Amino acid sequence: MLSPAPTPTLQVVLPVPLPQWFDYAPPPGELPHAGVIGRRLRVPFGSRELVGVVAGIGTVADGATLRAAVAWLDPAPLLGGELWSSLQWLSRYTHAPLGEVVSTALPAPLRKGEPVPDTHRWGWQLTPAGQEPGVKLRAGTRPHRLAELLGNGSVDEDLLDEALYDWRSAARALAKRGLVERVALAHSAALPSLRPGPCPNAEQADAIAAITAGKGFGAFLLDGVTGSGKTEVYLQAIADCLARGRQALVLVPEIGLTPQTLARFRSRLGITVHELHSGLNDNERARVWAAAARGEAQVVVGTRSAVFTPLPNAGLIVVDEEHDGSYKQQDGIRYHARDFALVRAKALDIPVVLGSATPSLESLHNAHAGRYTHLRLKQRAGEARPPTVRVLDVRKRPLKDGLSPEVMQGIEQHLQAGHQVLVFKNRRGYAPVLLCHDCGWTAPCKRCDAPMTVHAGGRRLQCHHCGARQPAPLACPDCGSLALQPQGIGTERLEEHLVEAFADYPVIRIDRGTTNRRDALESQLASLGDRAGILVGTQILAKGHDLPKLTLVVVVGIDEGLFSADFRASEKLAQQLIQVAGRAGRATDPGEVWLQTHHPGHPLLETLVNGGYHAFADAELQQREAAGFPPFAHLALLRAEAQQVEHANAMLSGVRELIAHDSPVERFGPMPAPMPRRAGYQRTQLLLSAPSRRPLHALLDQIMPQVYALPQARKVRWSLDVDPMDLY
Repeated sequence: MLSPAPTPTLQVVLPVPLPQWFDYAPPPGELPHAGVIGRRLRVPFGSRELVGVVAGIGTVADGATLRAAVAWLDPAPLLGGELWSSLQWLSRYTHAPLGEVVSTALPAPLRKGEPVPDTHRWGWQLTPAGQEPGVKLRAGTRPHRLAELLGNGSVDEDLLDEALYDWRSAARALAKRGLVERVALAHSAALPSLRPGPCPNAEQADAIAAITAGKGFGAFLLDGVTGSGKTEVYLQAIADCLARGRQALVLVPEIGLTPQTLARFRSRLGITVHELHSGLNDNERARVWAAAARGEAQVVVGTRSAVFTPLPNAGLIVVDEEHDGSYKQQDGIRYHARDFALVRAKALDIPVVLGSATPSLESLHNAHAGRYTHLRLKQRAGEARPPTVRVLDVRKRPLKDGLSPEVMQGIEQHLQAGHQVLVFKNRRGYAPVLLCHDCGWTAPCKRCDAPMTVHAGGRRLQCHHCGARQPAPLACPDCGSLALQPQGIGTERLEEHLVEAFADYPVIRIDRGTTNRRDALESQLASLGDRAGILVGTQILAKGHDLPKLTLVVVVGIDEGLFSADFRASEKLAQQLIQVAGRAGRATDPGEVWLQTHHPGHPLLETLVNGGYHAFADAELQQREAAGFPPFAHLALLRAEAQQVEHANAMLSGVRELIAHDSPVERFGPMPAPMPRRAGYQRTQLLLSAPSRRPLHALLDQIMPQVYALPQARKVRWSLDVDPMDLY
């Protein structure tokens, strides 16, 4: 007797933390075939319905009972080609479920099953009734003027905005009479009307030629000192890309950089430049995604998640400030946007440009090994010159709110000369700790192993790790003393002191507390303009901003970064110092950088001041190689957290037991995380290290299905981070 033929099924990936694919019968009326891979559909899952994506065609024995999918959501695959294969690569590399990777890549409305949004431009035109010669409209009124504007055909709503104030009320009035109607306008790719920029210097010209001359994939590390004109290189490379009818994607590390970058790109490229970042609402992000997928968006500028933008006509990818840690996603699918941009560029067979004044050690190592083409810009563009650097020894010196008398005098001199000053402190809030002067009590967070930060001039306490807030106590909870004093310096305290000391000048604070609204950073900087004044800020101000009137940068409190246990701490501090120093003297006026420290002879400072960033990087790479740290080793970090530490340790111990004793992958742990308790959960971790990627990923491929099946894994929250940036 013949066995029954197997029944074809749809293999669907779902946004759930499970690695397997799920088999469903197709909706009625269609048999499974390869052409449906990448289509969205709605399926039953337990007692609810989820939106999934078809990832493959499978089979089950005839007669097996399968739940049927509810309905298709797309007439054709939403995901396909390079983007679909790149997402599958990302799933394999991060060892994350493909369903969660796909969910991360899609805008929220598409994840929820909404249709792909319309990206038509909209306009208005006269109806046949409106074109009749007998239509009577009172001369000079807004409806009459609108009808005149529409007399020669449909007009784009953007053009109506410029031509007639409050035309929409007139349009509604005419539409009620059946005289005008709203119509979708056909999209036509705008040809760029390129506006001339500055003439590139020899180094810029060589970099532009190298990027534009290449055929197919090539990785370029654009390594240029601050103010050397890296953006001009990007612009000319993008102009060449547009001239060939291709799309360009530009990644920037912070939302705050997007408006400034957009304004410059729009003014030079002469076309619509689309933005894509978390400051937009969900529908706006979905429209940009759809416009890019249809080839309508020719240039997209966005932050980390913009790396998932579809690029059917791809020509160039640029990653600005490629060293920046914000390109690494720290929860959910822990991908690195820079690294995924390289993977996509290779799959698309297009060039990718990584730009930075302080390249990451990984990128420099790849350039030294010949995997990247190393393009150097050693001179500042135009007449600007590098700032002079002065290390201020503040040992035994009187400090008021963290500032020495010499610094106060220097600030006053620059303000009186009509210039601007940046006081940099990478710690927001008023003070890091609230201390009882009598008994030594400090205000702890009840849910984290960390003190609460003082805000609002000492009136409020906030944990920067879990977000908990509470009023500051009036008296010490331990001894009842009233001698509670904020200890240390934050940006709020610096702002208070500088406002008092320089009452005749504007003092503007730039940190997460003042820039959490959309376009807040842009409006803050615009409020200062070209006036003499003081900026007080965190690392937000160290990234890419062009402030031509800024001539003095004062760096306050760098000492805590000199002695961190994090193996990346020296690299981060060096990059931060070089980046913030690069804000000074970017125009014709010379710039100065003053570094306050209690450790003026520290090797890192001496190397940076005397040899520059590359001297530091060369020395640091040698130390990394000797210690077996990245980029000379490859890491994966398993984290587990539970309300009882025993459960977290048991889970990671179970993972460790899955690894053979003779494995080439080293294991460290389980051990407490550097912050053992966070947001009420006890946190432990297991670090895996291998000299190359192959054995590390071979091990993860082998053990990850077993990790999901561990009974202990159900009692904890756990995650896997491949290539972790922070071991916390």
